[in-house]
Amino acid sequence: AIIAYGKLGGKELGYASDLDLVLIFDDDSEHAIETYAKLGRRLSTWVSTMTSSGRMYELDMRLRPDGESGLLAVTVEGFEKYQREHAWVWEHQALTRARFAAGDPNVGEQFEHIRRQILLLDREPEKLKDDIVEMRLKMRDGHPNHSELFDIKHDAGGMVDIEFITQYLVLAHAKDHTKLLENLGNIALLKIAGQAELIPLDLAEQVSDAYRVLRKAQHAVRLRGDDKARVSQDTLLADRNAVRQLWQWVFPNRAYD
Repeated sequence: AIIAYGKLGGKELGYASDLDLVLIFDDDSEHAIETYAKLGRRLSTWVSTMTSSGRMYELDMRLRPDGESGLLAVTVEGFEKYQREHAWVWEHQALTRARFAAGDPNVGEQFEHIRRQILLLDREPEKLKDDIVEMRLKMRDGHPNHSELFDIKHDAGGMVDIEFITQYLVLAHAKDHTKLLENLGNIALLKIAGQAELIPLDLAEQVSDAYRVLRKAQHAVRLRGDDKARVSQDTLLADRNAVRQLWQWVFPNRAYD
């Protein structure tokens, strides 16, 4: 089964999105690992083919268990064991919007069962907040912005903030609010959280609208061919402020900019 993560998993592909994929299989054959690893390499070649208009897609398979040092395709049992015993919080964040995309539906069902069980694990809210903010800091440091422009995705008040807020809400509250388990996208999940009074409903609606605006702006910049989705600091102010307000509400006293 091909498991889609990231923008593909959340059904939010943009004009320059790569494909975040994980391959899992259920096969007792003694040659299974070799067979599915070979299939994974072929898939990578097919999907990343260079055409007259450029490369079809950049493929990213680093979200598989153990990352680049891990097997290209893993067993269902191996995937579950890794998620339960070795995965970092950021890997569980990524799991919030992972979904079965193609392949054997039976393997897809096994994946979805594992996904739900992992997302339902008990977590200490304050420790979870600390871990997520720490990861946000690492992402910020990995995407420094020394320009005079606002980075729509990575700067404070941008898209990554919204994604991290939503992922926290799923990991912290899905056990009591199972609607959050559904892979519905950031906008729908924020509204569910607002209606459940996990966050202020008016702020949830403002940030949902902001996510639409930020995505539209990102698409426009990408269509121009710019490598980074950045705009003037004087734009999108109301949307950015709404995102920052919700960030401070969810992660109080945890500055990151």
